[in-house]
Amino acid sequence: MSNLPQFDAARAVQIAQQALQIEAAALTGLGPRLGEAFAAAVQAVLACSGRVAVMGMGKSGHVGRKIAATLSSTGTPALFVHPAEASHGDLGMVTQQDVVLALSNSGESDELNAVLPVLKRLGVVIIAMTGRAESSLARHASIVLDSAVAEEACPLNLAPTASTTAQMALGDALAVALLDARGFRAEDFARSHPGGALGRKLLTHVHDLMRSGEALPRVSPATPFTEMMREMSAKGLGVAIVVDAEDRVQGIFTDGDLRRLVEKGQDLRALSAGEVMHANPRTMRADALAADAASLMEAARITLVLVVDAGQQLLGAISINDLMRAKVI
Repeated sequence: MSNLPQFDAARAVQIAQQALQIEAAALTGLGPRLGEAFAAAVQAVLACSGRVAVMGMGKSGHVGRKIAATLSSTGTPALFVHPAEASHGDLGMVTQQDVVLALSNSGESDELNAVLPVLKRLGVVIIAMTGRAESSLARHASIVLDSAVAEEACPLNLAPTASTTAQMALGDALAVALLDARGFRAEDFARSHPGGALGRKLLTHVHDLMRSGEALPRVSPATPFTEMMREMSAKGLGVAIVVDAEDRVQGIFTDGDLRRLVEKGQDLRALSAGEVMHANPRTMRADALAADAASLMEAARITLVLVVDAGQQLLGAISINDLMRAKVI
């Protein structure tokens, strides 16, 4: 038989709301404390020719891993070094060219404090992120970032909750300040995230996805309607591209155009490609971003764009299905 007290739904919601209010207050309190020390930390990292070695034990260690990952993805090479493993060889991962970012709310983590004297002898800049300015960690540090909170969100004021939220937010603040100082751009972010949606949008160009060569359904303006339809069916793009003798785009004929002609009851066999095509179809350059092709299709309510060079010669075609397969949209 369970010894758990009877569940009180209203109290659960109340406790959760209090936790969020406490954590929000902790974050609000960080802002006014950012000043010379924070600017010095940013300058120290910018001047670093190596990496940022992030250290922390327990919950601070978990936050430290996330901070290291955020720094690395925003233009500041970083790694996480576990303080306990550092005492058994992993401290060799830290060099004189590095900066150490050490996290401890109490500033008295035994495993972390054990390696601080060695780091000082090595000559590395130590940036402390701690809730106690008089702690051992703060005394060993070159720069101290104050992450103190008035109380934890835990009703017992024991479990690291508001304090780890403050550490996480302060780490994010450091990362974005560095990102801005480096002139880091969306394109730079994409290069470190080639498998992500943003990476695909910013790194994938039209020439990477377009159909070209024999895959394109080309016809001349004089091509009979029935022959044009055979070319459309054979290439499976749902269009016929009308080009002149120099392969310059003259127009396009689509499946939708065919349906409209059938509805009108015209004698299709007597028509030529030039008589039924739409002149001046939508085109773009091969070096354009595939995401731009998606935007053009959405704005024009079309499913395919022709790719041409500066002289309007046909280079390829890109369809909405190509973009979907590449996960650009």
